[in-house]
Amino acid sequence: MTPPVPLRLGVIGAGWFASRRHCPDILRHPETTLSALCRRDPAELQKLAAHFGVEHCFADYRELIHSGLVDAVVICSPHHLHYEHTLAALEKGLHVLLEKPITIEPAEGSRLVALAAERGLALVVGQNPPYWSHCRFLREQIAAGALGAIESAHVHWVGNAKGVLGLEALPADLPGVVRPSLFRGDAAQNGGGFLMDGGTHLVSELLWCTGLQVTEVSAVMDDPRWDVRAALSARLSNGALATLSILADSGTAAKRQHSLYYGSAGTAELRGFPFTLHIATGGEEMHRREDELPAPPTPVADLVECILRQGQPAMTGALAVHVVEVIQAAYDSARSAQVMKL
Repeated sequence: MTPPVPLRLGVIGAGWFASRRHCPDILRHPETTLSALCRRDPAELQKLAAHFGVEHCFADYRELIHSGLVDAVVICSPHHLHYEHTLAALEKGLHVLLEKPITIEPAEGSRLVALAAERGLALVVGQNPPYWSHCRFLREQIAAGALGAIESAHVHWVGNAKGVLGLEALPADLPGVVRPSLFRGDAAQNGGGFLMDGGTHLVSELLWCTGLQVTEVSAVMDDPRWDVRAALSARLSNGALATLSILADSGTAAKRQHSLYYGSAGTAELRGFPFTLHIATGGEEMHRREDELPAPPTPVADLVECILRQGQPAMTGALAVHVVEVIQAAYDSARSAQVMKL
């Protein structure tokens, strides 16, 4: 049964990122209301509740799930808790917007996807590419055949994430209602290092925009237990070769990204931040800035469409699981110095 509007949303793992992205999006959306927050730290929880005007607060996620106060939950907990929290929500019959990665272990992600389908519940995973205008436009162009068959692809990101990784002090003026927790600095909670965190967006871009999958991967890392720098080589399902690299301890604070997609009929180049897209095909060229393209939906809006209008998530659960398969294969490759077949 479709729940009444406005949809009542609760946030599990209410913290720095949720306070910057999902909580404001919930409050702005005309068909949602922010009904409950859950966080283990009582002082931070009350600070968030006061800022967003939320009456119902919980220190235990199970109490929120069984409260009867929500129709869906947004899960922003540390990565190692994604499976536990999402499983409990789905078993209670709640729709879920889950921050990336879907889970640390691919098999657990597959179980969540299967359970959501079995129960007729929405499971939306918050990888960035489906909610970025430049990626949506690039995906449309590739699907329409503008580049021809993808022959080679290269995705590279350089930035400084040492603060959230616990490697240096965070800026005093960091935006957000509360400070970030530093779970990313713990390999057990994070599921690895920066490749499992920010790197999932790059893998998602490569696969979501091209519509391809990875069949083989090899990787080198500074430390395969908890990486800050990683480089991957991959064979895609159509035989194309791709490279991907990520460096999270740059001496330059600004984030820099450069992606190239070479096709049999043209080339696409992405540069960020802010993002620009250049596509050259058959002597014709297109230049697009992010702000020139149609505004994409937010993850919250995607969740609403899935619940109220039987829409499909912008990224399928199967692809979200495949992203983690690729990441885990990369870690296995870096540890073993072997090519891993998926």
